[in-house]
Amino acid sequence: MKKNRYGNIEDLVVHLNFVCPKGIIQKQCQVPRISSGPDIHEIILGSEGTLGVISEVTIKIFPLPEIKKFGSFVFPNFESGVNFFREVAAKRIQPASLRLMDNDQFVMGQALKIASDSWWASLKNSVSKMYITSWKGFKGDQICAATCVYEGCRSEVEQQEESLNKLACKFHGVVGGEENGRYGYRLTFAIAYLRDLGMNHGVLGESFETSVPWDKVLTLCRNVKELMRREAKSQGVMHPVLASCRVTQVYDAGACVYFYFGFNAKGLINGLQVYDKIETAARDEIIACGGSISHHHGVGKIRKQWMLTTNGAVGIALLKAIKSELDPANIFANANLIDIIGSPHSKL
Repeated sequence: MKKNRYGNIEDLVVHLNFVCPKGIIQKQCQVPRISSGPDIHEIILGSEGTLGVISEVTIKIFPLPEIKKFGSFVFPNFESGVNFFREVAAKRIQPASLRLMDNDQFVMGQALKIASDSWWASLKNSVSKMYITSWKGFKGDQICAATCVYEGCRSEVEQQEESLNKLACKFHGVVGGEENGRYGYRLTFAIAYLRDLGMNHGVLGESFETSVPWDKVLTLCRNVKELMRREAKSQGVMHPVLASCRVTQVYDAGACVYFYFGFNAKGLINGLQVYDKIETAARDEIIACGGSISHHHGVGKIRKQWMLTTNGAVGIALLKAIKSELDPANIFANANLIDIIGSPHSKL
């Protein structure tokens, strides 16, 4: 969640030892950068347990930040929020974490807020709503919100906050304050629990993610959400569905987008099968709109059907050649990524 400041896992790994059926793979030295051919670490990190076991790893660590501060912004619509994020990336002023919720998630988040017993807090909340909707003219069915985390020394945090506040105004954003930002991240962690609670009442839901270039973010988000609603109806789902998204990571060239999908499975013969069909259709649409097979969740078995489209026939042949060289007896037969004869779930 804080890769903007600390990096993704591939940025954090300095060195590792890898045990495979052919022996041990390890580099001769621990250095910040090395030019020694294709990066073996990348092959290992993306292997999903198909080649061996990481027995030792050295990763970067950082001092705890002097200051950690939450922040938030409200935008009139999702497009304004995405354009703001793209400009943040272009200027390279992203804080440790920056996340954008669409209107559906914004509304859900507001509905899940605990009522306050404080008269002053209730008054502030009412005035804030009036300012956003009546004075600023934001429409309730279009509003979206962004949350952020600033980390660093005091001067860094103050500079980051000032830069983002100024830029948000350019895209008609309104500063939402620290407490709303803090609440937004609490909601992020609560989503998994909400999913499990819903299952006890016949509601099926899950999240899935992708990465996408900046010029395709809006189209992809719109098309995938529309497809999920349409596909749910065609599969016999009788109640309104939750089909929402959020932008969770920003890069120079694009963003990571999460989709959240849920529906009431009552009345369906096999709700899980219906869910699988809808998510499969959604991933087809993601690929068609220029998105990736996955940003960080990985492939496993569920997304293996898109590996050929993603990497091409020669790329798949290369992965199979690596597998054959490092694990010729297919000891690590978990059937992730590619199909190997003798693996469970193999289509061969």
